[in-house]
Amino acid sequence: MIITLEHYFLWFLFYSFVGWMYESILVSCQQHRLVNRGFLNGPLCPIYGTGAILGVAILGNVHNPIIIFLISMVGATILEYTTSWVMEQLFHARWWDYSNFRFNLQGRVCLLGALIFGLGGVGVVLGSQPYVERVTDMIPLPMLHTLVTVLALITIIDLAVTVAGMLGFERVLDSVSQVVQDVAARAGGTWQWGSSAVSDRMRELSQDTVERLRWAVNGVINAQQKRMLKSFPKFQVPDRQDIIDSLRELMGPRR
Repeated sequence: MIITLEHYFLWFLFYSFVGWMYESILVSCQQHRLVNRGFLNGPLCPIYGTGAILGVAILGNVHNPIIIFLISMVGATILEYTTSWVMEQLFHARWWDYSNFRFNLQGRVCLLGALIFGLGGVGVVLGSQPYVERVTDMIPLPMLHTLVTVLALITIIDLAVTVAGMLGFERVLDSVSQVVQDVAARAGGTWQWGSSAVSDRMRELSQDTVERLRWAVNGVINAQQKRMLKSFPKFQVPDRQDIIDSLRELMGPRR
């Protein structure tokens, strides 16, 4: 039983890494820059690993690709919707948004994504998983136990650091709002939230004031929060989107 669980954990990490590769390449191409797309700091997208493991556990003995496709499509859609909702409740933020895609549900899931996940399920169950199992079966038991223990500790620490770094982000945004207004006031100007596009307001400030804003904001927001804003272009916090836009502008290339 323990060996089976250890194998499942390694499979989870493997498919989480594959998902991270897929997401990072896709978003990097869209953003024209390198992006660490994972929620964790390490190269993992746990939602992909979770979906793959559930698919292997439920569909491992199914050989009909149509059935695998349909169940994977529905199951992955439920998983993605649930993950979006849970993360929104935990962090009071939306991490992705499919509102611009046709046939979406509250922007949390969309038909295109469901079709891709359905195909991914077929690829995992009928394609990659037999080879993945063959490789993990070749790992000697002492090495397996050590490997799983080390990787589990690293993953747990990464998760703890990530969650701790993002909790209370709304309060950080309130602090950023006050800092920006204070710096603008000391420079002899004002910063009216929502009065105009962020880029227009930035152009109205002197280069020295902009640099002071960058320095002040860097003292308020931590590295974890900066990475999340860069990794998730659709990251949204209700009623504070203007502050988010300003942060992204200040963290962008210098003028």
